[in-house]
Amino acid sequence: MEDPKHLIIIGASGHGKVVADIAINCAYQDIAFLDDANETIECAGFPVVGKVSDAASLSDGCDFIVAIGNARVRRKIQNEISGVITTLVHPAAVISRRVEIDRSSVVIAGAVINSDTKIGEGCIINTGASVDHDCVVGDFAHISVGAHLAGTVHVGSGTWVGIGATVSNNVTICQDCMI
Repeated sequence: MEDPKHLIIIGASGHGKVVADIAINCAYQDIAFLDDANETIECAGFPVVGKVSDAASLSDGCDFIVAIGNARVRRKIQNEISGVITTLVHPAAVISRRVEIDRSSVVIAGAVINSDTKIGEGCIINTGASVDHDCVVGDFAHISVGAHLAGTVHVGSGTWVGIGATVSNNVTICQDCMI
């Protein structure tokens, strides 16, 4: 029998709840959270077992994912973690066989990512978002709920494409901006 898969989710708030549900669908059996909010003791029915600074002491046998919406904070925390940082893709997401998804990215239910697309490190492709062919989504970018990127769109690192936004084909968006 295989050992249970252990996951530490950093960030016990709304995005963390969604990530916990994806983790269950990806066969993680032991899930816990780290969060710096002192009053938080559980999230989505899972315990908050410590602060973000406790990650180093928990790294043996655990995978990590940073579930914080703010790209700068997500990048900073992820760069400080020494353990295995996983990527989570909900089984109800549709991903072409010719898509690259870097470590620590999260693809949520209903998302569609089409052929020859590259999703960077630490990205969020949120509920019902679509990323069409030949797109490049830079590290720590967030494609929000119901946002749509047409073909050959380049999204810069740290950029947030907001809820319901539509980006026409062949557009390049600079880094660290909000659409």
